[in-house]
Amino acid sequence: MENPAFVRSKDDPPLYEETSFSGNGFSNGDHRPVRPSVVSAFGHDTLDRVPNIDFYRNAASISGHRAVRPSLQDLHDVFHKNAGLVDQSVGESSDVCDSSTLGDVESITPLEESGFVKFGWIKGVLVRCMLNIWGVMLFIRLSWVFGQAGIGLGIVVVLLSVVVTSTTCLSMSAICTNGVVRGGGAYYLISRSLGPEFGGSIGLIFAFANAVAVAMYVVGFAETVVDLLKENNAIMIDPMNDIRIIGCITVVLLLGISVAGMEWEAKAQVVLLVILLFAIGDVFVGTVIPSTLDKRSKGFFNYQESIAKENFIPDFREGETFFSVFAIFFPAATGILAGANISGDLKDPQAALPKGTLLAIFITGVTYLGIAICVSATVVRDATGNRNDTINPGASCNFSSACDLGYDFSICQTTKCEYGLMNNFQVMTLVSGFGPLITAGTFSATLSSALASLVSAPKVFQALCKDNIYTALKFFAKGYGKNNEPIRGYVLTFLIAVAFILIAELNTIAPIISNFFLASYALINFSCFHASYAKSPGWRPAYKYYNMWLSLFGAVLCCAVMFVINWWAALLTYGIELFLYIYVTVKKPDVNWGSSTQAVTFVNAVDNALTLLRVDDHIKNFRPQCLVLTGCPRSRPALLDMAHSFTKNYGLCLTCEVFVGPRDKNLAEINSAVQKNQQWLNIQKRKAFYTAVAGESMREGAETLLQASGLGRMKPNTVMLGFKRDWRTSKHQEVQNYAGILHDTFDFELGTVILRLNQGLDISHILKAEEEMERMIMEQQALEMEENDFQPQGRKWFFNRSKKPSRTELNNRASLDVPQASDLAKINQRLVEASSQFKKKQDKGTIDVWWLFDDGGLTLLLPHILTTRKKWRNCKLRIFIAGQSDRIEQDKEEMQLMLKKFRIKCDDFKVISDMNIRPSTESWKAFEDMIEPFRMHEGSKETTQAEALRKEHPWKITDTELDAFEDKVQHNQLMHN
Repeated sequence: MENPAFVRSKDDPPLYEETSFSGNGFSNGDHRPVRPSVVSAFGHDTLDRVPNIDFYRNAASISGHRAVRPSLQDLHDVFHKNAGLVDQSVGESSDVCDSSTLGDVESITPLEESGFVKFGWIKGVLVRCMLNIWGVMLFIRLSWVFGQAGIGLGIVVVLLSVVVTSTTCLSMSAICTNGVVRGGGAYYLISRSLGPEFGGSIGLIFAFANAVAVAMYVVGFAETVVDLLKENNAIMIDPMNDIRIIGCITVVLLLGISVAGMEWEAKAQVVLLVILLFAIGDVFVGTVIPSTLDKRSKGFFNYQESIAKENFIPDFREGETFFSVFAIFFPAATGILAGANISGDLKDPQAALPKGTLLAIFITGVTYLGIAICVSATVVRDATGNRNDTINPGASCNFSSACDLGYDFSICQTTKCEYGLMNNFQVMTLVSGFGPLITAGTFSATLSSALASLVSAPKVFQALCKDNIYTALKFFAKGYGKNNEPIRGYVLTFLIAVAFILIAELNTIAPIISNFFLASYALINFSCFHASYAKSPGWRPAYKYYNMWLSLFGAVLCCAVMFVINWWAALLTYGIELFLYIYVTVKKPDVNWGSSTQAVTFVNAVDNALTLLRVDDHIKNFRPQCLVLTGCPRSRPALLDMAHSFTKNYGLCLTCEVFVGPRDKNLAEINSAVQKNQQWLNIQKRKAFYTAVAGESMREGAETLLQASGLGRMKPNTVMLGFKRDWRTSKHQEVQNYAGILHDTFDFELGTVILRLNQGLDISHILKAEEEMERMIMEQQALEMEENDFQPQGRKWFFNRSKKPSRTELNNRASLDVPQASDLAKINQRLVEASSQFKKKQDKGTIDVWWLFDDGGLTLLLPHILTTRKKWRNCKLRIFIAGQSDRIEQDKEEMQLMLKKFRIKCDDFKVISDMNIRPSTESWKAFEDMIEPFRMHEGSKETTQAEALRKEHPWKITDTELDAFEDKVQHNQLMHN
């Protein structure tokens, strides 16, 4: 369809024939619809596509289906098809999506069709973070913190917590605005930034910390209830056991709300927030309401300068220190990730998380400081609650601020003070204008935080299990309902919470999770620094108010605070994290998230390569860097194993394959072979690179490899190839190419290693037969499964599976059905065994070294390297050297002395003393018969005919060449009997 406003000229692109194009998602026979945007942009319809976000989605994005743009090869194929150069099947495989980014997904269902309940930044982040930060510490431990540390150090405690959380939030904001954020919270941010090793290790710790946090908040709630029971003399058993009973009942109720779904949980959070806001306002109002006699007896005097001065300095008691107080308070700040932990349930995590979390930190920080300062300026540290205004004679009063105000209390050193700043929950009730509202606020603060943690822990744990980093935990990845609720994770979190609720001591539980949360914060900060340091083009966060050095400072600060709080707990945390890191590293999960670790590894590799380039090679650092002409690595395993024995984990090994023929015809096969063979090398644990080239001949391709392989100093210095066993029966051109490769290797001054096995090296025909057999087995298995499973609709029986044939039965059946394949396997059994002989540990024996000519030492170095390998440890060197019969012992001593200087251990020397003896008549005759097919015999032909032969067969041996090398050939040790 033409654009009517477009005027066509002679220079316009031609109109292309409308074709079925599977690369754009259209099956054969369907016509590709004309896109108005394309026509309006170019004036005509075209197979090319204008830029569209659908082309850049992950292959299984939750935001919508991925569209596949046509490749350049697809466009070429269309032209060829129109010209009649290719058949109609070209491009049928182009609808296969690139799966390089798979694994970073949660659902292939588009967002609009999923029916998920999604939250905005206020309800999903701001409210949730504020409730979590205001949690158990606000009404239960804040006054105790300022009573111990004083107003001065108390402010430092709060500000230090705010600094840690603020820097972490800035780093988190940068990370979460650098791409799509899905469920998993801190685990998702860290794993996608630093990779599965860091993410997997901290993910378990963070999920566990959230589960323990549930216990902390529930115990805080239970303490409040027990305090009320004390006031009413209604203790059930004793305070400790009452906390346990109430805590267990509470966590069961919270579990019910959580299992009901995120929608109910969010509604409950809003109700709790309203109650909490009224309670906070009640505290501020209560500080200005004139105190009564009862309140003054319990230590509340409204705002008084003397009280503020008295409470400004610290008064640590019962062994507490600044850092132990900080450890107890810091869990209050851990709520900053409450919104991030449900990132999968947010409408727009990229916008919601920075805005909601930073605002929550600011509001809660101001609230904590405001309430703490107000309470500390109105309440003395200790009071008895006794209204008697007489002072016992000789009594020693410790409460000067109260006495200075004119109030006399019957307080002596033996009196037990149950009121004042040091006495937790009662202080807030005392200060408030309406005490029951504080009780309700305390309930709201603790329950909302417990509910948020109870939701966060399973969500994070489910995201970790979905990534299948720990295969044993895959059971917990399953979700239920439209919101994919992690019911199994809820149950596990419930069990962990109950276990810690039984401790029933808030001051014991709080420091446990402080280190775990700090470790998570440290890695979030380090993730931001690491991504910035890597300078990867993919690091483009929309949030710009961050600094890489500030993130590094935040990471160091978190680590330092961990050790200051509790050094042995910090060591334990890092020990657990290190163990999990090593576990994940060893397991090597099959994921690729484009982490900054990969980016930094690349940068370091380039830097190291350039550093090597600035320094000349030294003989002491020489090691074999092998270019191995294996073809497909699987087809010549013996050659690969021998090369691996030389390079092991310390040298460069390139396995190379030459595809003979035009490049355009081999391009698809080359691209496929690179990925497939490199993956095979990794599975076989061979630290080698695979590379493939196309060439008109084997020699041309090998020459390309010799010239272009490697990078800087990391270039091959040794070429390994197999011995050409069929050189007598092969085409002359193939033999010439093989010999030419050897000449080219020497021309490029590379060492040459030729491996020869009696049975041969190439097992490609066996692999092909096995693949054919496996294909037939699979076809037969599918056929039998179809026959066995076919039943009338609605009548499927439980035991149908038992009728399916086993793999062993199918193999036996295939052996009967395919006798040629079975015979082939038997015939080539010796070849297969020979090809795998270097994988096994070698028996005791000798490595014979024929060091007849000084070639620079490579002939001696490679066998020595073999003896240092574990599989070759039982083999000893035996060196053959040329010498004279009258000085054999002297030659041995000279060689032994030289090897001693080389620090190569060898005691077995063989001197070949008949090197200068001419070969026998039979040997010479065998040599002449062997080279006869390759001789030109130009002396017996006319000059013109001889010249034509030289041009046609330049590789043949001329009479002149044979005469020139006759003396050397006759003295060759290989000619001897």
